[in-house]
Amino acid sequence: MNEVHYAGLRETVQEVCAGFSNEYWRARDEKREYPEAFVQAMTASGLLGALIPKEYGGMGLGLDAACVILEEVNRSGANAGPAHAQMYTMGTLLRHGSEDQREGYLPKVASGELRLQAFGVTEPEAGTDTTQLTTSAVREGDRYVVNGRKIYISRVQHSDLMVLLARTTPIEQVEKHSHGLSVFLVDLREAIGNGLTIKQRRVMMNNETNELLFENVEVPASALIGEEGEGFRYIMDGMNAERILIAAECIGDGRFFIERATERAKERQVFGRPIGQNQGVQFPIARAYANVEAAGLMTEKAAALFDRGESCGAEANMAKLLAADASWEAANMAVQTFGGYGFDAGYDIERKFRETRLYQVAPISTNLILSYVAEHVLKLPRSF
Repeated sequence: MNEVHYAGLRETVQEVCAGFSNEYWRARDEKREYPEAFVQAMTASGLLGALIPKEYGGMGLGLDAACVILEEVNRSGANAGPAHAQMYTMGTLLRHGSEDQREGYLPKVASGELRLQAFGVTEPEAGTDTTQLTTSAVREGDRYVVNGRKIYISRVQHSDLMVLLARTTPIEQVEKHSHGLSVFLVDLREAIGNGLTIKQRRVMMNNETNELLFENVEVPASALIGEEGEGFRYIMDGMNAERILIAAECIGDGRFFIERATERAKERQVFGRPIGQNQGVQFPIARAYANVEAAGLMTEKAAALFDRGESCGAEANMAKLLAADASWEAANMAVQTFGGYGFDAGYDIERKFRETRLYQVAPISTNLILSYVAEHVLKLPRSF
């Protein structure tokens, strides 16, 4: 993506990633440890503040630049997942927060004094149907009292703040299910142990994720972002950014697999010749390359629309769909090219294979994207 225009930015990302070897990532994966040193290095370099305006201490870049950063991280063999949330959660605060909130939080997020890595939306029963979430925030004087459950909320133990979506008006009292939802910027340092309980969930890849239980957690009214009841609209801004950024990560994964497989196919000798001489090995690599490049173009288009403030829901979803499919195809191709070595942790293919598989499901499943395109783009009857 934007190979020439962002050459300097890519070099900066590469320099940061070069300080964290494959062995570093294998060790984190084996121990299921959060890559704290890597995230700190990304923060210190200013890269995690790429989208924060310069007046608040950030780099003041657009989403297209943020895509370049996350793509390059994954292309290096690292994993952008532990750090990427700050990119899109920050947008909710920037676009819809008050000036006091922006001035109070964004400079500290940009400097690393405050970590904004948690996004509290998904619930055990609601899943992707965000309008059906039941976590409630009831106004009592100068504060809200929060009760409910969230699941698969990542990086909570490594974040000071969390963007939380909760229902402030019961669903039976609103005209549309998307109404009556509100967004809060919760200070986790105050909430944890004061009604907020965290239970870590072990998942297939090293992605520290949790189940959250809110029991009468008090949040000051000043933590409300924007207007009460308008949270679903605010969150959708963040979700489009999230899908575009995840698509960029998938492009990075795809290029990692293609580069590793191409190198392997040139070097690996079987029956007295390099395996890359065989069309049965060549063609899957070439097809994976073509698909990753095409998905990259859709991701660039979606990011450009987002940066111009234009409607980009369809493009964001299609970018995520195509990039996730392309990276997953590339992952399978790389395993096949490496053969038995593809399952060996020492070659990093199996680790990245597990990491990129997530994006067939999260942050939105490919089937739901297809439903969205069918209904909202092609104007077919709603399927659910």
